[in-house]
Amino acid sequence: MSLVHRLTAGWLVDHLSFINQCGYEICDSFAHPGGVAHNTSVTSAEDSHSISAFATTPSSSSGPPYGPGDAIEAEGKRAKTRYVFREEFFDISKPHIAAAPEEQLCQGCPEVSLTEIKVNSNREEYQEGAKSDTGNSLATARKKRKRKCVFNQGELDALEYHSKVRKLIWEGTLDLVQEGLKSGFLHHTSAKFSCRKNNVPHDVVCGLAELCEMAKQFPAVNESDHQAVHVLEEASSAEQDLLSCVVENSSNCAKIIVLMGQKYLVPPKSSFLLSDISCLQPLLNYKKKYDVIVIDPPWENKSVKRSNRYSYLSSWQIKQIPVPALAAPNCLVVMWVTNRQKHLRFVKDELYPHWSVKTLAEWHWVKITTAGEFVLPLDSLHKKPYEVLVLGRVQGDVKESLRKSEGVLPIPEHQLIVSIPCSLHSHKPPLAAVLAEFIKPDVECLELFARNLQPGWTSWGNEVLKFQHIDYFTRLQNEN
Repeated sequence: MSLVHRLTAGWLVDHLSFINQCGYEICDSFAHPGGVAHNTSVTSAEDSHSISAFATTPSSSSGPPYGPGDAIEAEGKRAKTRYVFREEFFDISKPHIAAAPEEQLCQGCPEVSLTEIKVNSNREEYQEGAKSDTGNSLATARKKRKRKCVFNQGELDALEYHSKVRKLIWEGTLDLVQEGLKSGFLHHTSAKFSCRKNNVPHDVVCGLAELCEMAKQFPAVNESDHQAVHVLEEASSAEQDLLSCVVENSSNCAKIIVLMGQKYLVPPKSSFLLSDISCLQPLLNYKKKYDVIVIDPPWENKSVKRSNRYSYLSSWQIKQIPVPALAAPNCLVVMWVTNRQKHLRFVKDELYPHWSVKTLAEWHWVKITTAGEFVLPLDSLHKKPYEVLVLGRVQGDVKESLRKSEGVLPIPEHQLIVSIPCSLHSHKPPLAAVLAEFIKPDVECLELFARNLQPGWTSWGNEVLKFQHIDYFTRLQNEN
């Protein structure tokens, strides 16, 4: 179960379990006479890279795609190959920064004033500064430390917000962690795996964002002659078909697609559009209205600017996302927001009203280790062990909203989603299970700026297949 425990405060979630429940089973072709099932041939990896070719294949190996001569014994049945996400990406056994003994979760929640949080943050910054100043002149070190003890307005706003939610987060997380320790889901043990963050496969060169740029050079397609959706089949698919419309896996088995020589797993009953924000028209052409829209935009911040790790969007660009055109009446909108108060105010005071969305709640995703400790000290100044979700509903026809609200629970003002985070950057926990009690079954769900796929969901983004790369999965034995 991906929902390990449900308490009044929120949920303890098993992210890894959710991924592996998505049904990553590849169904190979029916056996040919003689008991041998031949796989559909695809372009070789070398040729695929040179022409940026997509191809679908029932391949079950993480090596090069099968050729015409490859075979699997199947005795007249469909053979199945199962994949599971690699466990080591969730082996977070120790905090990234250890908290002081009195600040650890198991000690209970001490009453701390805003002034005390500031003092603790200064002490933390002083210690960090002392470490980083090794080898620097004493004058330079003093200058840095003095500067770090002065709070700017953004930091003061963040501290004030933190002081308001701190007790809710601490006490709710403690309750959920205690349940997790009792059930054995969380445990005080040493690390099981040797493959930690430094052993993440560096040969995974997706180039998905670059491919989106390349797709813009394709000749314009006459919309009246062009299909709105491309359904994945056994045969290979032309790259322009897959980059100019929504791609859909409507089967009960996962599919493997090959993109620029790299292989990606597409779960059953899922659909996606790989494009950047300038090419959203295929999603609008899909003619679906969504009852749930989850948005995880690339927020602008100083560290992103410095690292150049990924492109970010300005507030003005985020406002241009056509949520009103994609949303069904009474649509539940969920926005991931950084801990920067400027962004939180923008969502509640400007963005949601612009989209005719009424803010209903603020939830928090709390990140813990396998032993149940915060991954960062709760009162750390610059990095917190939690992130914010702002939930709201599209306002519109009152009768339609009432009809859609029948039989579902109202959105609680505050809930916690507590989980062991994935060590892969920005791999957020799935929300499908925690939102299930607040929406009707079999509704249409959409994730914007997605980096992975989910069964029953449509996903869009310029890196929408990022965490579907086959190297993030382990292949299990064939099953007939």
